[in-house]
Amino acid sequence: MDGFFVALAVSFGVIFVAELGDKSQLMALTFATRFKPVPVLIGITVATAVVHLASVAIGVGLGAVLPTGWISLVAGLAFLAFGAWTLRGDVLTDEEKRKADRTDRSAIVLVSVAFFLAELGDKTMLATITLATQYGWFGTWLGSTIGMVVADALAILVGRMLGKRLPEKTIKYGAAILFAICGVWLIVEALPQLG
Repeated sequence: MDGFFVALAVSFGVIFVAELGDKSQLMALTFATRFKPVPVLIGITVATAVVHLASVAIGVGLGAVLPTGWISLVAGLAFLAFGAWTLRGDVLTDEEKRKADRTDRSAIVLVSVAFFLAELGDKTMLATITLATQYGWFGTWLGSTIGMVVADALAILVGRMLGKRLPEKTIKYGAAILFAICGVWLIVEALPQLG
């Protein structure tokens, strides 16, 4: 059970940080201006749970066939790339803004579909795959799902209460630094196993 809590804590922390300033967090802010917070959160939770379950399955499959030293090295390099991706930042495209503005469907269905599509291939999905190669599937899935939902709930809360976003530069640099630290740590762990 100890491994479960490690997987839960690590994946929660990594995905929470990865989601800060991400385009899906911007989508959560946008949806929160159009719909009540609870349906938006339900939609986010449904989409996140499905995408992260698929991500964990991919990660566990990779972990079963690749040597752990190489997995750690690739995971470390991936986290360094996630840090660079975070610095680049995300913005909503016009198409994503249009999807968030539609009101002719149920808010839960609309948010679920929009988030599901936005998360495919996103850094939080890739980070979850990477984490699942290192940790247990259930703890990784649960932690990553909760981490993303909490980060998006924070965006909804902040967006509704303050009417403006969190300081974007601080979030970008903080998240990038945390990704870099995780990346270097994984690489340092991998090097003795490769030699």
